Amino acid sequence: MSLELLDEHNWYEKLYSHWQPGEDHAFRLLDAFMDDAITHYDTGRDIPSIEATSRLSPYLHFGEITPRQISRMIWPLLEGQRDAKTAQSAEVFLKQLVWREFAHNVLWHFPETATQPMDKRYKKSFWRTSKADYVAWTRGETGVPIIDAGMKQLWETGWMHNRVRMIVSSFLTKNLGINWLQGANWFWDTLVDADLANNSMGWQWVAGCGVDAAPYYRVFNPNTQTKRFDTRFKYINTWLPEHNELDYPQPMIDLASSREQALDRYKHKISS
Repeated sequence: MSLELLDEHNWYEKLYSHWQPGEDHAFRLLDAFMDDAITHYDTGRDIPSIEATSRLSPYLHFGEITPRQISRMIWPLLEGQRDAKTAQSAEVFLKQLVWREFAHNVLWHFPETATQPMDKRYKKSFWRTSKADYVAWTRGETGVPIIDAGMKQLWETGWMHNRVRMIVSSFLTKNLGINWLQGANWFWDTLVDADLANNSMGWQWVAGCGVDAAPYYRVFNPNTQTKRFDTRFKYINTWLPEHNELDYPQPMIDLASSREQALDRYKHKISS
């Protein structure tokens, strides 16, 4: 009798070309990162079209490499072994590792924040509900190119560039007004580096309801973010090649008016 423990569809096979599990590969990635990208990490980490990040987050999550091992290896760079520019970038990278550890510390002391906002004013009634809007977001069918590109990258590779994560998270929670927990759950189901502490704290930070959260009036403008970090549409063209077609859908909402609606909602339900 079959226990039906195996998936009927081998959806995960597409991830093989993007990820190779194991401790050995984690250290190979770290070596490659230290050889080149770390020197420009402080600026390159925000450009989603280039390989400027370590890509170690899945390996950190599964314990195939640890923050202590990484910090020990980059410490000579912090002390100026190479040059001042590299030391500065290595410090920025180290701060990201510290942020990860801080997220775990927060979850340890406040385990409820995996499913509840740290700021209790952001109760369920604060958010609007729209299954259609949420589904469009998950499928990368919002009509906003960098949002759609990010969601396509996530679906195809199990990963999304961190700058784009912030953009798509802001769009869901602020422009669409949908509960951060729905976004966190989607990331939990689709990210290969889905880490409960970092995922929860990251979403709450963007939504404005977590520890040291982004101020409510900070709404990432996808178009402005594209102009700053994907000027030539290299990232968008990679994951959304059809975006230049004349019949590409218009945005599902007006970015300017939805931002004003978000600010009004925050002012009246949170600030007062």
